[in-house]
Amino acid sequence: MKTIAKLFAWTLGIVLCIVLGLYMTGYGYVFKGVRVVYMTGHDTAFIDDYPYFDNRTIENETPDPLPKHPDYNTAEIPQKLKETHETYGTVSYLIFKDGKLWHEDYADGYGPESHTNSFSMAKSITTLLLGKAIEEGFIESLDQKVVDFFPELKGEFAEQLTVGDLSSMASGLNWDENYYSPFSITAQAYYDKNLRELMLSLAVDEQPGQEFNYLSGNTQLLGMVIEKATEQHLSHYLSEKFWKPMGMENHAYWQLDSEESGMEKTYCCLSSNARDFARTGLLVLNKGLYNGQQLLNEDFIEKCIQPRFEKDPEYGYGFWLEEIGGRPFFVMQGILGQYVIGDPEKNILIVRLGHERESKSNTAVFPADFYEYLNGAYEMMRKGS
Repeated sequence: MKTIAKLFAWTLGIVLCIVLGLYMTGYGYVFKGVRVVYMTGHDTAFIDDYPYFDNRTIENETPDPLPKHPDYNTAEIPQKLKETHETYGTVSYLIFKDGKLWHEDYADGYGPESHTNSFSMAKSITTLLLGKAIEEGFIESLDQKVVDFFPELKGEFAEQLTVGDLSSMASGLNWDENYYSPFSITAQAYYDKNLRELMLSLAVDEQPGQEFNYLSGNTQLLGMVIEKATEQHLSHYLSEKFWKPMGMENHAYWQLDSEESGMEKTYCCLSSNARDFARTGLLVLNKGLYNGQQLLNEDFIEKCIQPRFEKDPEYGYGFWLEEIGGRPFFVMQGILGQYVIGDPEKNILIVRLGHERESKSNTAVFPADFYEYLNGAYEMMRKGS
């Protein structure tokens, strides 16, 4: 009995030392990650995780129902597309033709009002807010320096960094985009309680504005710039400039680092529904025009969906890019296969939300499932026309 008691005491002591060590070294956020992910039966972040975090509401006002195409939901879903939906857990799949809802499908208990996590699609939305802040004079241009807002920014090249560098993923920031280590800064940003402090602990240690390097920290710092420039919470600014004027059907939620700090995770984590995410894509497809209102400058939209760097054609400002069949596409993309895909030449928009995606190919811009959702949509339209 004494041996068991000693063993228990030793085990408890070791556990306490580990816990204390994690907190003392700044890794206490790991316990929140364990609680949110593993103790809810998951092995990674998941699309319904927003209730486990503090959130700020993005208010809508008067819902404006989406117009439906005369051929709404008349086309049959191809077998290959059905299999892709089932394999990767698609919960929402929408197709728009000429601005009208042509196809709409939900699964797994989800529906038009279901809120799910945008993940990195929020990066595109944050860049649209940047465009609005420039248009309204809060920020001078894409070339304005970040040190104008945060003179304490560290690093050899800090004074060269512009807001455009942040939006186009060309910052030189010493951020490690690692999704698998619980001790990476990416994991810390997701679960820690003070993003402003975390971001300002980093340094710009490579020359910015030279090449594309996808870092979530870029958009988080960009969000901090917009917040400081406008003197508004990002959720309120988004509500007033886009959510309300666009007649979004539901309010949305933007995850915060904590209630005390109150900083939106602008690199991710805006929870909304497929129809309202689609409206954001339609705004871009229509070059900033929505329901007769020019909500965002057309030139800014055009700049967003053109590559900044010729050698890195897969990214513009806040948007992923791809050329398929000789046509340019813009894409809002989240890590679990959240996609808003725009085809400006054909005036087509495709939205897919779901639980998983295929592992990324070494040669293609997007994971294999992306191309299946795209090909399936065009096959439906060919057969349904």
